[in-house]
Amino acid sequence: MIWTARLRIMDCRMNTVLRPIALLGHATADFFRFIGDLAYLIVDASRGVHRSLFSKHGRRLGWQNLWEQTDRVGVRSVPIVCLVLFCIGAILALQMAPILRQYGAEDKVADIISIAIGRELGPLVSAIVLSGFAGASIAAEMGTMVVSEEIEALEAQAIDPVRFLVVPRLLATTVMMVCICVVGDFAGGLGGLFVGNYLLKLSASSYIHHTFDALVVRDFLTGLFKAGVFGLLISSLACRLGLGVTGGAQGVGVATTRTVVLTIVALITVDLVFTAVFYCVGL
Repeated sequence: MIWTARLRIMDCRMNTVLRPIALLGHATADFFRFIGDLAYLIVDASRGVHRSLFSKHGRRLGWQNLWEQTDRVGVRSVPIVCLVLFCIGAILALQMAPILRQYGAEDKVADIISIAIGRELGPLVSAIVLSGFAGASIAAEMGTMVVSEEIEALEAQAIDPVRFLVVPRLLATTVMMVCICVVGDFAGGLGGLFVGNYLLKLSASSYIHHTFDALVVRDFLTGLFKAGVFGLLISSLACRLGLGVTGGAQGVGVATTRTVVLTIVALITVDLVFTAVFYCVGL
């Protein structure tokens, strides 16, 4: 009896020690499994691009889906992205002007805004807005199709769901993310120009001159490169979580929420990685 009691105590202690390790192991395995599924989905979609858009069978339908997704994901999100980045440009001007005025460099407001928005805030803020505007919509749409067995109906008709559903969304989000970033950069600079001209009493010509002097092509291209990767990340995460929906209508809501949260976390993490790499290589 004594030995039995001691063994039970030892088992309890071992379970207390090993339970966190087991949970960490399961979480790590689930993470890498999710990354593998995401990478497989991107590779599978990349292989289906040619068949969706350029093959003789299904080309017309593929282009039609692509234009529809381009309008829904990109064109309709332009006003809100412009509004957000215009306000951010104005806020940066108002925040930086008092500090720079102490050093007699108030005209450098344009330099800071152009570099900050062109390299970082333009692509990142545009991607965050697009993740809530389009990412959640894609996940909800795909999840609803899974719940209503529309995906199975496509497979029963020998239609590949990845080629028919995922490819247009990935292409539209990636391409339109780059376009939206360009428009957002312009809106952010316009917000700084508005505040600088009307509140800080900086001449418009001086502001524009400092903007183009500070912002080189390299800064602009690094921002566009980030925007393209962000667009691919948003659409692939939304499609993966949408296609993995289980549990009916409640599962659709859970997938939509997870899409927004995971996408924002992933965007900021990837942006940190890119910024560190660009800094190390001197870009």
